[in-house]
Amino acid sequence: MVQTTNTTSLESGQNPVQRFFAQVPLLGFLLGMLACVLVEKVIGEGLAVLLGLSQMPVLFGLVTVFKVIAGGVNTIFKGVAFETASLMDIPKALVYFGLVYLLPLTLVAKYSAGATNRIAYGLQRSSVLVSVLVHLAILYAVLHLWGTMSDYRVITLKLMLVAVLLTLSLNIINGYMGEFSCSHPGFMAIGAYMSSVFTVGLFVDDKVLGAAKMGFSLAYLTFPLALIFGGLVAALGALIVAIPSFKTRGDYLAIISLAFLFIVKSLFENVQALGGARGISGHPDWASLPVIFCTVVLGIWAINNFVTSTMGKALNAVRDDESAAEAMTVDTRKTKMIAFLFGAFWAGMAGGLLAHVLRYVNPAMFGIQKLAEVLAMVYFGGLNSVVGSIVGAVSISLLGEALRPLEIFKWIVIPLLLILVMIYRPTGLFAFREFDVRKILQPKGSRGEEV
Repeated sequence: MVQTTNTTSLESGQNPVQRFFAQVPLLGFLLGMLACVLVEKVIGEGLAVLLGLSQMPVLFGLVTVFKVIAGGVNTIFKGVAFETASLMDIPKALVYFGLVYLLPLTLVAKYSAGATNRIAYGLQRSSVLVSVLVHLAILYAVLHLWGTMSDYRVITLKLMLVAVLLTLSLNIINGYMGEFSCSHPGFMAIGAYMSSVFTVGLFVDDKVLGAAKMGFSLAYLTFPLALIFGGLVAALGALIVAIPSFKTRGDYLAIISLAFLFIVKSLFENVQALGGARGISGHPDWASLPVIFCTVVLGIWAINNFVTSTMGKALNAVRDDESAAEAMTVDTRKTKMIAFLFGAFWAGMAGGLLAHVLRYVNPAMFGIQKLAEVLAMVYFGGLNSVVGSIVGAVSISLLGEALRPLEIFKWIVIPLLLILVMIYRPTGLFAFREFDVRKILQPKGSRGEEV
């Protein structure tokens, strides 16, 4: 259906940057990002040398900036000598960011708007599925080209994508269901260990799990089965929390789920058949970037369909008023049980991916710090929002890496940022924002046409 919109009225409440890019569709921004990574691949190293940087900035120049800040912090608190010359790295990093990222993105996105609007309009007229696949292909090309410029970028991208999946799975429970669960690192641990037992136990000679039971050239094709196995076992483990806690009300789920987390962590620490506190290592290198990207895209699609389905609407009704939902014939116990197991399944899938990205797994990876990280991602991005979970996971992941030079002080900066968000945006940055693919991919041409 084609509707005519008033472009002037839409732009009236926008700031100058929004007005400048008002006619640029998502396809235009993706092509601009693709231009950025191509520019960096061609001239990045040479430009870094020309600017006098020791190396090509690995994270948009943010790491360079915070390394300088870390030097100042160490001077104040530790008495370490601060090199004044390093202050010049900040303007150099900013110039690099402007020339490599900001300028190409602005030029390509803005001046290709007419063409990209026509393409986006044609794609949506032909098939929404085709439009989605084209956008995803360009997005993957951007991530692949950007990541392959250094090993650090690749691992950062992989961990960020895993964080997106984990955050989405927790938002099902803490956001859409309206409960407060602390058990997600436990589900993640179960998924990580069970998928490790599947892959390492069957296909790798390991000191802990013994000799390989099977071996064939296409063994990597079983990796999806390993992830699904880990997710299913995590969902079964969720029954241990769900059965007793859903008979209670209030904060009891938080207490029971936190106890479950400690039980799971202690269990894996003491089961020597699974390596005990040392864990399991030697995982096959099967968690490549395309595998993780496809798994996360599938997870986003499945979770978004779940929360927008009839079951998802029933879940929202239970969250808003459980008694009223029961009066409207909603089986509240069944609804909460399904949602809890569904969230645990995807947390287990995320755990399996994490284990194979790092190529080892041990109980220390799934403690209180992991719980704090995923809760920060959920509440920073916004409850009841697939978009919010994606934004929260990406933001906190990149921020954590950028602040790494600050060492222990980064755990002061991130909580302060969260406090500010909770004060000025109590529900998060993008709370209650629906993930509408048609709306996201629609053209914004001068003809004012929306599909």
